[in-house]
This record gives sequence, C-alpha cells and structure tokens, in this order.
Amino acid sequence: MSATRQHGSALGWKALVAFILLIGISATARAQGTVEIYGFGQADAIADFNQIDPNWYDVMRPSKLPSFENQFGQDGRFALSVRQSRFGAKGEMPTSHGPVKAQFEFDMFGVGADKGLTTIRLRHAYGQWGKLGAGQTNSQFMDGDVFPNILDYWGPNGMLFFRNVQVFYRPIDNEKSRATIAIENPGASGDGGIYSDRVELQNITPRFPLPDLTGNYRIMRKWGHVQGAGIVRKMSFDDNLDDGLDLSDSVTGWGLSISSAVKATDNDTLRLQYVYGEGIQNYFNDAPVDVGLKNNPGNPTQPVVGEALPIQGLVLFVDHNWNSKYSTSVGYSRVDIDNSDAQAASAYKAGQYFIANLLSTPAPNVMIGGELQWGHRENNSDGFSVDDVRLQFSFKYSFSHKMGG
Repeated sequence: MSATRQHGSALGWKALVAFILLIGISATARAQGTVEIYGFGQADAIADFNQIDPNWYDVMRPSKLPSFENQFGQDGRFALSVRQSRFGAKGEMPTSHGPVKAQFEFDMFGVGADKGLTTIRLRHAYGQWGKLGAGQTNSQFMDGDVFPNILDYWGPNGMLFFRNVQVFYRPIDNEKSRATIAIENPGASGDGGIYSDRVELQNITPRFPLPDLTGNYRIMRKWGHVQGAGIVRKMSFDDNLDDGLDLSDSVTGWGLSISSAVKATDNDTLRLQYVYGEGIQNYFNDAPVDVGLKNNPGNPTQPVVGEALPIQGLVLFVDHNWNSKYSTSVGYSRVDIDNSDAQAASAYKAGQYFIANLLSTPAPNVMIGGELQWGHRENNSDGFSVDDVRLQFSFKYSFSHKMGG
C-alpha cells in the first residue's frame, strides 16, 4: 500500500509540473505566435503465449526475453496497458531574427528506475532558433522516419532510436538536403561478465570525459530520402581500489548508419536501415551493454581490459495502404553482437524481431488494429535460445488543436 501511495504522489507532482509547462508554452505562443496541443489516449491488450521480463510486459524486446528456461515463470500472460498514451505541445514565436520553435512532450511509459510503471516519461523538451537547437530530442545519429506503422511501442530492435540531451547545429536545411552536427550527453553500460562478482570490479567508476559527437546528412527527393549518420564517443573506467591491480581503462566507441524511407509505389513505403559500430549499444532501440571485459593474459597488474563490443543492426519493413481506411505493416529486424571473451555464456548475443499487422481508421482520429509479434533471443555460448509470440490489439483516440497564427 505504501508503494502505491508513493507512486501516486510522484505521478501527481510530475503531472502538475508538466501541466504548468504546457500552459506556459500555450500562453506565450497565443500571445506572440502559434501553439499546437496534441496527443492521444491508447489502450493495448496483449496476449503473450510465452514469457518476457515482467517489467517490459507490454513491448516486444528480444533483449528482455529469458536467458534461461522459465526465468520469468511459466509461459502465458495477458495484460492491458495505457502506457503509450501521449501529450505534448509545439510552439512557434516570431522574433526580429527569425522564429523560435519549442516542443514539450511526454508519455506514460516508465523506464529506468520507473520501469514497469505507468508514469510520466519525458520524450521531447527542446527549442530551436535558426540553425541552432538545444534540449532533449531525437539523437542526430538516428533516423526517426525508419520507424514503421506498428502497434508495438518499442519498435524494431535493430533500429537506432534514442532521445538524448544535446546541442545541435544545422548548417544545411532546405527542401533537398539537410546536414546536422551535435554534441550529445554521454552514457554507457558495462558488463563484468564472468568476473562480475569480484570485489575488484565493484569499485570501478565509469567516467565520460567528452560529449558524444554525432552528425548526419540527408538527401530528400519526391521518392523519399537517404540518410547517412555517424558517431564517435569515449568511455573511461576508473579503478578506485588500492589493491595492486589497475583496472582503469578507456575505450572508443564509433558507429556508422545508412537509412532510407522509399516510396516504392503510391501505397507502399519501404523503411530500411543498416548500422555497424563498436560500443554504441545504448543508441540502439534494443541492445544491452556497450562495453564487455576482455582477458589480458600475461599482465598480472591489469588482467582484464574493457572492449567496446562490436554490434550491427538491420531494419527491413514495408508499410502498405490497402485503401483510405486500412493499412498493413510487415517487416523484420535484428541485432548481432560480437561478445568479448570474458562475458558470461548466458550474455545476450543476438535478437530477432518480426511484426505483421492490420490497422483500421474507421473515423477521423480513431485507430483500431491487431498485430502479430515475434521475438527471438540467442545467448553468447551456452546454446540457449528462446522465442516469444504474442498478439496485440490496440485502440487509439487522437486529438490536436492549433491556436494563434
């Protein structure tokens, strides 16, 4: 009972702060420019024929499938969720040196310390004036237009999808091309692997001495777009224990991506992406640790070192419109990781993801649909793999209202 009350209280003050911010954006924009209030309420009904980490009961994440048989109990779950529901505001205010744009948006999908909860989660909180922007929004390493028209909230595991705090500069931005460079908030996770219970590793402190450097260049035409993107980052680890060992280390992460949305026909859009890099897992939609331990034989002072884990991701989807009221999205995605030699046999190595759906919009601002979802997990070296099959039915009611202008 106490936990429930604490959660309700936290949700209350978060909602109050969000409401005050939205009212501020609305009032300012009405006085000087335009504002759009938008969002939707959505209910998801999910029948899971297998099992997944209960904290991620309403999404398909291959990395959250069990790493050994019946890790999360017996197969078979049913759940109802409203965590996809969203609320936001976009404002634009004129100045003597060009318009200022801002966006504030949240949904109810708890992650991190709030994983598994229905609670306010910040999605966007940023502004842009001319070529300069700052705040939290989509990473400049990702391509949000690759996300298919599906019901699953989390989406293709092999896609780059990360909203990050950043400062970006856009020197080119016109109808045919766009270029952006940014510094983004650094962050990563490490895997102690077979040594994770050693006290020496429990005194390691991660440190990020530099921001992540990201950038992209997009070519836009009537048939769609092609985007290339890249990232470079540095991750350090400090050994705070004076025991004769020196486990301090630094690794460099990097990655390259090519992505596209192609209007193959009047009714079909292909959404494609391929990513390869090392130590960039936290920019993926669904991938675990960025750094693993690697044995360093012959060095008694530093018996293990960090390794930025190589990773590649693939997205292949097609969105098809049957007519003005019915549509289908079908596709496949995967993630493959080259594990380090000191990671555990049960560590996550590869994940696959498949979606097929039928969606209907019987009236304006109303969407009803059903979706078949499949996920697959493979472990590092113990031979264990597992599948998850589920059905999701969703009911979505959208709204949007623009004021001013």
